[in-house]
Amino acid sequence: MRKQGGPEVYQISGARTGLTEDVRGRQRRYIISMSVRTVSVILTVVLWNIERPLAWACLAIGLLLPYIAVVYANAGRENAPVAPAAYVPPPVRPAIEATKVESGAERAAEPLADPADTF
Repeated sequence: MRKQGGPEVYQISGARTGLTEDVRGRQRRYIISMSVRTVSVILTVVLWNIERPLAWACLAIGLLLPYIAVVYANAGRENAPVAPAAYVPPPVRPAIEATKVESGAERAAEPLADPADTF
């Protein structure tokens, strides 16, 4: 998560967020959902003798929210982000000059160097 007021960081790879950060986000979503459920159950008790239809609605939320929270928290990891569409040309490799390949006949046609000529 980005700090408030800090410089924005651009992702340049297609890598996903770390597993620790992903689990932390799932736990946060689950805790928030269960907090809403707790508030709705408490509102059911408080509103039961005051506003019965609203109490029934809060009870329904309190009963359905655990299932929704678990499914939402256990949803798979996010898709890998798409890498930026910047075009980077492939590196240019310099051409290597071809060397002459001698055949066996050409080698045999050359006279052997005289050892006396080398000095």
